[in-house]
Amino acid sequence: MTNSISIKPSKVIQLGHSTLRKVAAPVENITHNTTQQLIENMLVTVKNAGGVGIAAPQINVSQRIFIMCSKPNNRYPDAPLMEPTAIINPKILSKSTDTEKDWEGCLSVPAIRGLVPRYRSIQVEYYDKEGVKHNSHYSGFIARIFQHELDHLDGITFVDRVESTRDLFSEEEWPNK
Repeated sequence: MTNSISIKPSKVIQLGHSTLRKVAAPVENITHNTTQQLIENMLVTVKNAGGVGIAAPQINVSQRIFIMCSKPNNRYPDAPLMEPTAIINPKILSKSTDTEKDWEGCLSVPAIRGLVPRYRSIQVEYYDKEGVKHNSHYSGFIARIFQHELDHLDGITFVDRVESTRDLFSEEEWPNK
């Protein structure tokens, strides 16, 4: 593993940047040094930004990889704690029929929050940073993070998912702050 202290965080690109609207390419060689360096860079970048997840397209790399790193913080004080996890070439295999609207924000859409409908639970498949295939079930906030980050790999942001523009709020006016 690379010493993350020497890695500088990348700039998080913002809504309007063309990379955020592209469908990302599959990662071909997970264990290659370039992919491992990307993972380390994403871990440093999301930690520096205080996020609970980040997708490679958000740092202008159009590859199917994201980091989930849920933890309580200023943006999500009730977030569950999980080990930072690299999710590579993810797929949703099945999803619950019921959805739930809850608040989301995004490092690429600063100062805006939205009420976004997401599936409550999902069954997923992905590869970890060692290239090991996983089949996992996520529910609640972790399922929400997975769906949000997977959307980034498909060129979708949370503002595309809100049911009405009335479900968008500035962080200053956000009712749950």
